[in-house]
Amino acid sequence: MKFEILHTSSKSRARIGRIHTPHGIIDTPNFVGVGTNGTIKALDNQMVSQIGLQLMFCNTYHLLLQPGPDVVANAGGLHKFINRKLPIITDSGGFQVFSLAYGSVANELKSKGTKQQDGSVLKITEDGVLFRSYRDGQKVLLTPESSIAAQKSLGADIIIPFDELPPYHIATNKLQSSLDRTHRWEQRSLEAHLKNPQAQAMYAVIHGGVDKVMRKQSAETLTDLPFDGFAIGGSMGKTKPEMIDMLSYVLPFLPTTHPNHLLGIGDLESLGHCVPLGIDTFDSSYPTKAARHGLLLTGKGPIKLSRTSLKNDLGPIEPGCTCPTCQNYSLAYIHHLFKAKELTALTLTTIHNLHFMVKLMERYRTAILEGKI
Repeated sequence: MKFEILHTSSKSRARIGRIHTPHGIIDTPNFVGVGTNGTIKALDNQMVSQIGLQLMFCNTYHLLLQPGPDVVANAGGLHKFINRKLPIITDSGGFQVFSLAYGSVANELKSKGTKQQDGSVLKITEDGVLFRSYRDGQKVLLTPESSIAAQKSLGADIIIPFDELPPYHIATNKLQSSLDRTHRWEQRSLEAHLKNPQAQAMYAVIHGGVDKVMRKQSAETLTDLPFDGFAIGGSMGKTKPEMIDMLSYVLPFLPTTHPNHLLGIGDLESLGHCVPLGIDTFDSSYPTKAARHGLLLTGKGPIKLSRTSLKNDLGPIEPGCTCPTCQNYSLAYIHHLFKAKELTALTLTTIHNLHFMVKLMERYRTAILEGKI
């Protein structure tokens, strides 16, 4: 992998770059769609490529349990298995495993607790995490080495080291212990990766919650190791201002020569705050999940597809939009499909929202180049 910086803003830390991978170029800053099981929900991968999504995020945890890394490897790797010719990034599985323990981020913030939510996670040790498969109940031990082995079988262009995701509500001493273990796990992951690089790049994951001392410690520890890029993970805070404050603090500790990625954040408000901070790529299920719930993204604000007033709107979702949905169907028709609970509605709305994100990031790159950001 090669990271090329084309332009740096004089007004902020924003920059325009290119990430060169074996499966193509990723223009930055850019949005990364989440294809949990090797597909973005409601779309096939040929449509995803047609829309122009340059990087797709697939989840090692889910693919490990089904269909299994051996099946994917026998198919010639994830790109061939899912018929995608453009770049793919995979995570380590750590986020999903620890979500089993503490619930979703939103639920954990509300619960104000750190107790395990169900019995899926059986044991967390220095070696790794023992958990039960949600598919068949079998015990699975996920370690830094087995996570990397799985990602080698999948063959993504960019891979992530195994890490621990502690909840927002955690005592300082426990957060420090978690951080120290994560650093050890990430180093073990890197060592396993470097034994067989396979033309894959590996991003370290900066942790530390909203504790600035630990975030700095994490950045300094991991930037001393030969990672190809850096992702910011873990708890981002309880509010947007808390997240922006943390990111503003930690990003200057990361080398400008490497790409950086913000894990799990990609809503419109956050993008507006984070692009000027110099973040290069963002992954999020927000636009596709919004589409499936009938929320359409437009330059003039979101449209709720359930609105009765759309019944007779024979225009496109957004005038001037070049997505296949807007080029072929009226808002009235899509409204009708959504009200009738037709699955086609989910496909058409997802196409539009994903296309909107691709074009939005193009506009951000233009704005940086023109000195507006």
